[in-house]
Amino acid sequence: MNERVIAVFDLKAFYATCECVDRGLDPYTTPLVVCDKERGVNTIILSVSPYLKANGIPSRLRLKEFPKGYEYIYAIPRMERYIDRSYQVTEILLSFVDSTDIHVYSIDEVFLDLTKYLSYYKCDKYTLVKRIIKKVEKETGLIMAAGIGDSLFLSKVALDVYAKKSKDEIASITKDEIEEKLWPIAPLSKIWGIGTNTEIKLNRLGIYSVGDLAQTDKNMLTKLFGVNGTILWEHAHGIDESDIHDIYIPEETSLTVGQTLFKDYTKEESKLLLREMSEDLCERLHIEKKLTKCVHLYIGYSGGGGAAKQVSLNRAIDDKKELYEALETLLDKIADPNQTIRRISIAYGKLQPLEKNEQLSLFITAEEQDENRALEDCLASIKKKYGRNAVVKASALLEGSTILERHNQIGGHRK
Repeated sequence: MNERVIAVFDLKAFYATCECVDRGLDPYTTPLVVCDKERGVNTIILSVSPYLKANGIPSRLRLKEFPKGYEYIYAIPRMERYIDRSYQVTEILLSFVDSTDIHVYSIDEVFLDLTKYLSYYKCDKYTLVKRIIKKVEKETGLIMAAGIGDSLFLSKVALDVYAKKSKDEIASITKDEIEEKLWPIAPLSKIWGIGTNTEIKLNRLGIYSVGDLAQTDKNMLTKLFGVNGTILWEHAHGIDESDIHDIYIPEETSLTVGQTLFKDYTKEESKLLLREMSEDLCERLHIEKKLTKCVHLYIGYSGGGGAAKQVSLNRAIDDKKELYEALETLLDKIADPNQTIRRISIAYGKLQPLEKNEQLSLFITAEEQDENRALEDCLASIKKKYGRNAVVKASALLEGSTILERHNQIGGHRK
């Protein structure tokens, strides 16, 4: 059996590059910053242009922490535009591979399983990856780096550790190169799936590099870190059986929503966001007159890596309470208590049209269901006229909530 060929593509300085391209500016010579400076000095910088990055200026700082000395161009974040551009890139990638061989990890990062396409395109993995990058840049103006590996894990390490140092910003790690390329890596937090807290715990055990981790007793790591300890040991030996196809939900038969968070959330803290996102999708279900019979959840950890799981429901529904409870159950099952969460994506799949003869719950009458949907109709009318933030729950005022900002970014005041 042939080894898998997995590539992960990263849209470099995505938000800032989008803004440069839309303005007809060269991202490599333009000091552009994506930030709404009218929100005050504590506003977080979302992205800086490749020019600023090359000069050692990071994103994710607060405006008050930004270095002086440049005539910055400030671009107000336009999340709806960035989502559209991300979809455009995905469409280009789908011109190379089938939809089942792609996993959109985030708005600016995508995994492709290229295993069966090298013979189809009659080229090696580097040539195909370069061809993909060139087409994306030609059609969108956006720039990409890529990592290639025998697995999702190795491709991500190739991207994060080596690609950005490579002249063409493409790097590869195979299982034959584990000792040469993987084991020397330190500090451990450079590795996908190892956050700062885990790194500190490993350092206390005298484990400072991936090579040290590989030489550590597997049973001891499992005892100390649970299932995550087993994964750490396996990754250090280049073992990763995760499969793109196991986390795939066809977009044409599902509704999805995702967000990358600006701070770390614990599992319990993330339940508020999960509820908000679930209710947003329920609103879309209602507007499109659809029911769902499949709930999917993906969480990405602060140190990289993540977990995904889905469940089929015993009947097609659109009830907010039941759908959130299904998501909460999934979160409790898959979330690693030793990791903090930085990315959440949910999907409602196996969509079906709403029909009068739908199967009712044992716990709600037809009259109650009609009343609930009438209320949703009323709320939808108000939001359509006055914006999505016209009616929100009081929980939107809690410190951990992101719903008001998220609605603003994707058109919360649009009429």
